[in-house]
Amino acid sequence: MTVFNPVWRVTIGGVQYQTAILANLTISSGRTNIYEQAQAGYANLELINLDQSNVLIEINNSLTIELQDSTATFVPIFGGSVVDVGIAVAEVGSIDYAQRITIIALGALARLPKALTDGVLSQDFDGDQIYTILSEVLFGSWQEVPQALTWATYDPTEQWQNAENTGLGEIDQPGNYELAARSSSRTDVYTLVSALATSGLGYIYEDANGQIGYADSTHRTNYLAANGYVELTANHALASGLSIQSRTGDVRNTITLKYGTNSSSEVSALDSASVGLYGQLAQIFTTTVKHEPDAQDQADFYLELRAYPRFNFNNITYELTNPELDDADRDDLINVFMGMPVEISDLPLNMNSGDYLGFVEGWTFSAGYNQINISMILSPISFSLQAMRWNDVPVVEQWSTVNPTLDWINATIVA
Repeated sequence: MTVFNPVWRVTIGGVQYQTAILANLTISSGRTNIYEQAQAGYANLELINLDQSNVLIEINNSLTIELQDSTATFVPIFGGSVVDVGIAVAEVGSIDYAQRITIIALGALARLPKALTDGVLSQDFDGDQIYTILSEVLFGSWQEVPQALTWATYDPTEQWQNAENTGLGEIDQPGNYELAARSSSRTDVYTLVSALATSGLGYIYEDANGQIGYADSTHRTNYLAANGYVELTANHALASGLSIQSRTGDVRNTITLKYGTNSSSEVSALDSASVGLYGQLAQIFTTTVKHEPDAQDQADFYLELRAYPRFNFNNITYELTNPELDDADRDDLINVFMGMPVEISDLPLNMNSGDYLGFVEGWTFSAGYNQINISMILSPISFSLQAMRWNDVPVVEQWSTVNPTLDWINATIVA
């Protein structure tokens, strides 16, 4: 049993608010299901100011929220920008009074719908095209550097390749699917980047430091092979609200996938047995995948994914101050990220036979005084696993270490 008392660090506009008390906090990140791209993260926090010190918080100030883990290391759990700030008198006494500071912040993805681009792209792989668009938005140009800045006052440790980076994180390059060229057509950056990510069977995301990243179609497969699952038990979760769900609305048994320049060509895939059971449930996927074999692979993948109902983990909540939760599990939950592979054991036997393997899609931190919970949404492991590319296999792997009975057709992961 381990006792855990949350220790917070809130930094706004480069200023740490150490004397203020964190009264309430809600952070939502990721996405609600695997069928859509991630939306901007959201943070709503309330600070209690007891000394009436000056509150130097402005709209668009950077905001970072960190939580101390079991090793007394501060771990970032949210990064974004302030969009709303309010100051109100909370309590009044005969000698003094307290103020309530309410702050709303949005994650880095909130910038993309408000940025426009002509979106001119040459034929290239998904990761490279996404990097091209995001680097135009998130890297400051030479003329945008403040005129009064001198070399003497610039961070001496900054590398030239990352100088003036205002939010570009890890981008999987080159990606796994070659996409068609795109001619000039004005659109917002979020719509374009989301479409490119969908065309590559990948996803965009925000990290805890407030940077935008892209995970390609084999990102999760490679991470799982290298790191394995975070193993959790449902015995340590809050029983109330624990739920999995399977829906007819998720079933698609007739797939049409458009591909090529201007999505002018199409391929299809059909599961006759599923049509016989549920009726025809069709969907059109619009992509810019360049080559027909890749387009057919994607159509077949969507069909395999969605021809029959599968259980999604709608909610599982852990109270991080629960003394039964060991430090390793607590630290894993504090470091949660989109795509984290999780194995949850000790479920009721009528819920996925008592064991669930999945990837984290979205999560919410909820905190009050000396209390913090995390609720997670998970998708089934099979929804995300793509076969490794040959050059993704670890260089130290030997033929003798691979299961000798493994069929080539089933060799999705080699680890």
